Amino acid sequence: MMAMTSPGSEAAPSPTPCGKFQHTEEDRGNEREKDAPGYAGIHVDLQMVDGHLSYFLGAVGVTGLTALLGVREKGHVTKGANQTMVVSGAAGACGSLAGQIGRLDGCVRVVGICGSDEKCKALVEDLGFSAAVNYRGEDISARLQDICPDGVDVYFDNVGGAVSEAVIEQMNKGGHVILCGQISQYNKDVPYPPPLSDKTQEILQSRSITRERFMVLSYMSKAEAALFELSQLVKSAQIKVLETVVNGIENMGVAFCSMMRGGNIGKQIVKISD
Repeated sequence: MMAMTSPGSEAAPSPTPCGKFQHTEEDRGNEREKDAPGYAGIHVDLQMVDGHLSYFLGAVGVTGLTALLGVREKGHVTKGANQTMVVSGAAGACGSLAGQIGRLDGCVRVVGICGSDEKCKALVEDLGFSAAVNYRGEDISARLQDICPDGVDVYFDNVGGAVSEAVIEQMNKGGHVILCGQISQYNKDVPYPPPLSDKTQEILQSRSITRERFMVLSYMSKAEAALFELSQLVKSAQIKVLETVVNGIENMGVAFCSMMRGGNIGKQIVKISD
């Protein structure tokens, strides 16, 4: 969540009242500190976001960089390879972008996992995901078998835990796990990356599936070009940006608590003034 001062209503192309979308921490792996403001030596200007200042905190900021460079550096998406991507925490700021980037880069099927039917609808109808799974109301393994008949090739992992083990079970030989976040595990006294069950670890080894930690700050040499690309994708509407905007600095605490309960879709923004 980031607070900002922004011109008019431009900061919220798709404003959604805080609390409309409900999910738990496990659905929000992408709301970690991937959105720290500022990156040394990189020039940005308002034309990059057509005046939507909040985009610098999300899609054309470190959140967007995390999604773009995570997919590009660790996902190994290849056009024409008939690949299927699954994204957990898919209705949050980073996951919602990662799925769209996977589709643009060549995945023939992109499936999002999130925590409500409303979010599933947003992923499919607004963002162009092929399908979505509500982990709170559906059997993830059964649904993935149904909607990913050719298995899973790329997994953008924001949550860890049981959700991720269910996805990895469906992955193909030579697949790739982009280890972006593990929000379901952060309150546990375990190392990072968190250990997997013996069964899941055996699947990774026997199928030669990579599972590599991704830290966007390790790729700052590519940030300027990536931000420009993100800007062009957003301005051309190839990537759609979803935000949940709460007005007034006095409501920052309310917005934060709502975010931690999963009351947002896309980036959580606190708009301070016009």
